[in-house]
Amino acid sequence: MTGQLPGHLYGIGVGPGDPELLTLKALRLLRAAPVVAYPAPETGPSFARGIVAQWLDAGKREIAIRFPMRPGPPPAAIYDEAASRLAMVLDRGDDIAFLCQGDPLFYGSFAGIYLRLASSYQVTIVPGVSSLTACAAAAGLPLIQRDATLSVIPATLAEDELTRRLAESEMAAVIKIGAASAQAIHGRSAVSGALASASVAHLKVKGTAMVASLANGNLAVGWRARIAASAAKAMPNAARIRPNCR
Repeated sequence: MTGQLPGHLYGIGVGPGDPELLTLKALRLLRAAPVVAYPAPETGPSFARGIVAQWLDAGKREIAIRFPMRPGPPPAAIYDEAASRLAMVLDRGDDIAFLCQGDPLFYGSFAGIYLRLASSYQVTIVPGVSSLTACAAAAGLPLIQRDATLSVIPATLAEDELTRRLAESEMAAVIKIGAASAQAIHGRSAVSGALASASVAHLKVKGTAMVASLANGNLAVGWRARIAASAAKAMPNAARIRPNCR
């Protein structure tokens, strides 16, 4: 790397799915970077890439980082290999825009890359809109107010741990909900009871399912398939609100 300044790594939050929620800064840096990297499932397209596809020029180099989309953290070897690939690009002096669904450092896949490269390269984090706040906005109801506390809990926890954390929370937002975990949350009486006592509500924005707690006992029940049906059974007195989720 003689005489060559390394490139700059940008961790760009692209939001929960609606391209209009991309920030101006994110769009500017995305357009300027010659290389775009993004997480992708082991097979199939990248959701993060799909959000910004309309702004990707044909001349950009793209690097897909394949992650296993299942509960638990990806193996460290995947992050090690990805960081090594990106470092080679940076060493050639090319800037990289690394796309991350939601926010890069809020349960974002970019965090593992950042921890491996930040000590050796210039890294800029561009925050994005998270599904947590997007769901509250879609419902048109406050997620949390004043001195109330909010617990953010991944649905991928073991059932007993999920139940315990929900029961201990004043208000809770459960993230990382897929079809299987949605059934797990409401299909078992212990978890359903914890949900009812924690006053939580279900929402779904652009394919990202989650549970969002709402203040003063007001509940919004998501309008998609099994999540809505199971939530209605678990919380029959919940106020039903149909979010405008585009």
